[in-house]
Amino acid sequence: MLTRLAELPLLVVLLGLCGLATVVPALYGLGAADYKHARDFLYSGLFLLVITVMLGIATAAYGPRDLARSHLAALVLAYALLPFALALPLAEALPDTTLVNAWFEMTSAFTTTGATVYAPDRLANTVHLWRATVGWFGGFLTLLAAYAILAPLNLGGIEVISGRAPGRGAVGTAQVTRTADPTQRLTRFALTLFPVYAALTVLLWCVLMILGESGITALIHAMGTLSTSGITGQTAFQSSGGGIPGEMAVFACFLFAVTRRALPGVHLSENRRPLLKDPELRLAALLLAIVTLLLFLRHWFVANWTGSPDGADAPHALWGVLFTAASFLTTTGYISADWQTATQWSGIGTPGLVLLGLAIIGGGTATTAGGVKLLRVHALLRHGERELEKIIHPNSIGRGGTEARRLRREGAQLAWVFFMLFATSIALVMACLLLAGVKFEPALVLTIGSLTTTGQLAEIGAAQPIPYATLSDPVKLILGLTMVVGRLETLALLALVLPGTDRR
Repeated sequence: MLTRLAELPLLVVLLGLCGLATVVPALYGLGAADYKHARDFLYSGLFLLVITVMLGIATAAYGPRDLARSHLAALVLAYALLPFALALPLAEALPDTTLVNAWFEMTSAFTTTGATVYAPDRLANTVHLWRATVGWFGGFLTLLAAYAILAPLNLGGIEVISGRAPGRGAVGTAQVTRTADPTQRLTRFALTLFPVYAALTVLLWCVLMILGESGITALIHAMGTLSTSGITGQTAFQSSGGGIPGEMAVFACFLFAVTRRALPGVHLSENRRPLLKDPELRLAALLLAIVTLLLFLRHWFVANWTGSPDGADAPHALWGVLFTAASFLTTTGYISADWQTATQWSGIGTPGLVLLGLAIIGGGTATTAGGVKLLRVHALLRHGERELEKIIHPNSIGRGGTEARRLRREGAQLAWVFFMLFATSIALVMACLLLAGVKFEPALVLTIGSLTTTGQLAEIGAAQPIPYATLSDPVKLILGLTMVVGRLETLALLALVLPGTDRR
């Protein structure tokens, strides 16, 4: 049966999974005696499944010429079309909402951005669970696409390692691709990743419940952590009851958003090296150490002219900075309960610019995190280091072997191209928002929050929180499309649009 389902177009399969996902809030609503919302999600799920069956029958004989690029096109269409299907249950559960708000909410959740236009107390726990489920499903799709769709096409950060042009397979894979069918690869990685992804979510859910969070709150936060969507329910993360032990459990799971090599059960060629030697993990640790120490040590420079807390708050301030910095580096967006203490301790107020910079750097390649990605930043740093060495010793020979030289040359060049495309995207989106009537500072924060899939930056990245509910419909449409671009990355979109399969 799995073989038969794998033969269907990827977009049809994903639509069917959207229908199956409604079972989660429907069962919760049934158990919590919220029968109205349970019926809404159940009936909407059945409707989506009927549409899936009809589309499956209609496309059963469909056979694309280039299956790899067909999967890439299906991935792009999934982020463009599936939010409308996912908005159907939400619109049924909230009959007084608008289509634009429902689409924006589901686009934000599906791209793991986590921005919301609804007040927490307006939505029932069943609806909050649906938001978290959509974000969790979007996080799994991101993982699956990174391994099974983007990596074979040298996209998603893998081009930095391979050094080849994005959108093309590796040299000499023409014979391999005839035996290793892209559909088989997609099925194999789905069966490999899903049990690990689900098991880690359940494990974190149980840990958070043991540490004092309620069952539904712990489940939403577990889903939001593993998917890096940062979605919360009626209770905010910093007030959830887990305290510092709960934040430590979530902090440990940030490791899976920093490096793909930390994900258990996934066999990669680079797993032969120790995890502590992973460049992404080392760079993330360095960035967190620098940010934490700078904000923590700033207390002693401003203590003479500001009313700073006493020394008893030092451990809480240190932890608040470390956790929140790691949360925004992985584009999750959860805020520590000690963050307010940390900002008072540093005397800097809301260090939004620091969090914006961390979100732009982002997490690891082939993870659920967004942003530029740590591996691209690492390649640029290694290139800069090598150039400085050549200035001091012009006749020196670079260290590290063939892989390191490829990373410093072709990898750094491709990383710089992506960074320029990312910066251009920021400028274009900001221009659109400014034309739509948004002021400069909110436009900057909203643009970076959407492109890096860190919607919580609107709450903490500016001097004053920016409520998404107060934005106009054109602004929401712009931000929703920006979230899709940020999730897919501009290189993937260009690789789909520009012809390049016939060139070697």
